[in-house]
Amino acid sequence: MAKLWFKFQRYFRRKPVRFFTFLVLYLTAGSLVFLHSGFVGQPAVSQNQANPAAGAPAEGAELPFLGDLNLGRAFRDTGETSSIARRYGPWFKGKDGNERAKLGDYGGAWSRALKGRVIREKEEERAKYIGCYLDDTQSRALRGVSFFDYKKMTIFRCQDNCAERGYLYAGLEFGAECYCGHKIQATNVSEAECDMDCKGERGSVCGGANRLSVYRLQLAQEAARRYGSAVFRGCFRRPDNLSLALPVTAAMPNMSVDKCVDLCTEKEYPLAALAGTACHCGFPTTRFPLHEREDEQLCAQKCSAEEFESCGTPSYFIVYQTQVQDNRCMDRRFLPAKSKQLIALASFPGAGNTWARHLIELATGFYTGSYYFDGSLYNKGFKGERDHWRSGRTICIKTHESGQKEIEAFDAAILLIRNPYKALMAEFNRKYGGHIGFAAHAHWKGKEWPEFVRNYAPWWATHTLDWLKFGKKVLVVHFEDLKQDLFVQLGRMVGLLGVAVREDRLLCVESQKDGNFKRSGLRKLEYDPYTADMQKTISAYIKTVDAALKGRNLTGVPEDYYPR
Repeated sequence: MAKLWFKFQRYFRRKPVRFFTFLVLYLTAGSLVFLHSGFVGQPAVSQNQANPAAGAPAEGAELPFLGDLNLGRAFRDTGETSSIARRYGPWFKGKDGNERAKLGDYGGAWSRALKGRVIREKEEERAKYIGCYLDDTQSRALRGVSFFDYKKMTIFRCQDNCAERGYLYAGLEFGAECYCGHKIQATNVSEAECDMDCKGERGSVCGGANRLSVYRLQLAQEAARRYGSAVFRGCFRRPDNLSLALPVTAAMPNMSVDKCVDLCTEKEYPLAALAGTACHCGFPTTRFPLHEREDEQLCAQKCSAEEFESCGTPSYFIVYQTQVQDNRCMDRRFLPAKSKQLIALASFPGAGNTWARHLIELATGFYTGSYYFDGSLYNKGFKGERDHWRSGRTICIKTHESGQKEIEAFDAAILLIRNPYKALMAEFNRKYGGHIGFAAHAHWKGKEWPEFVRNYAPWWATHTLDWLKFGKKVLVVHFEDLKQDLFVQLGRMVGLLGVAVREDRLLCVESQKDGNFKRSGLRKLEYDPYTADMQKTISAYIKTVDAALKGRNLTGVPEDYYPR
């Protein structure tokens, strides 16, 4: 065999023209086979397709929407989940839940090329580009939800996120920012001003600097629009000056929660207040702050069009938060002049530093910085992450450092303290599952967890003790207090930062408080991972920190830190 192969090589080496002739014939044969496979599985033309008149609707009948797609209010999945359904989401499915019907049944032999072409055609149908629009951080063109990704943003991803929430429009800006809305509140500008490539899709345009590339989602029909799940806020007393507190009012004899939420969403308001047969819309303000909830029995009047829902009374309102984003606190920028002092946002890992940064950015309108660099945080909108921590362009600096030299580099600090049992688990999840992921069961049951507790639990105590000892002008904030009373605690934090913030802006932050880095909480351990020895050690650390706080005339640790 080796001798035969040697002769074959020598033959083509002497006659290169024959070799290239052989190669061309081989490639030609392969091409013919590929083209043939593309046409073998083509569908036969039905009688109705061959004769359009035969299948045309009767005169005056309502024509079906493009693709005959069904966008239900609850996006129910009625069919099987396939790879295409997973990629395109339920808004890409047909009326019967069968996404294959959308692409056409081409049989088992249809080619990849033909399948890809049909999918691209359907992608073009799902949204229509309508132009480049001016955008303003103070008054957004699209005022629904928004999200950022400075690494992987694509046109489809933005459209898919907006469509899943039932919005009519999707807009992209700065190559990485996605905004959703039910109407465009801005002027059209030249196409040349939308000139930035998408971060995750080179060659595709994703807006520009303060310019939105806007698409109308063809599948979001007016009659089938979904506004998503409104969040129940509670029962509240009627505000004193109703017309100022809730500026939009509509009489609704056949009141239902959906009707009032839909009205307020259409009017671009984040609050929908049901008052018997009247629907009110507005923002949370000092006139209607939603801080003093009443007994729900005071609002227990059945809706006239919804038997099992309460619609409030003229004196006590049932309030829902719509999916309209409150944009009064969404503008963020770097400090206009270099800061003269460096303020630390110090915490033990897992104590909620990223969440606190989100709140501070919304409350002050300025970016926060970091002692480190985390690309995943930068990609999600923390633009100060890329700045050097001494740049002076950010309002405060995230740090987990606890050495004397590192602490004394800061002029002041907000020290965020969290229950060590919760903080250790949160940091363990981050270490092995990412910012919003979870550690695997094997990590909890393996050697990683005991070793982690042994190394990190002492650090939880020394971190706080070092900042109390070496820090200058330290403001202690307990994570649990921040969750329980965000308005007051965030006001204290902003006060240390030296920024004057209106109460209405803090109220806006309350409605946007979760951010993009909150674990769902759906995946919780079914057992306590802390052994008796671990609990004994951690309890001793808690008592040490509690004594140190009280020794400086500060509030001790919250009561729920112990006993276990």
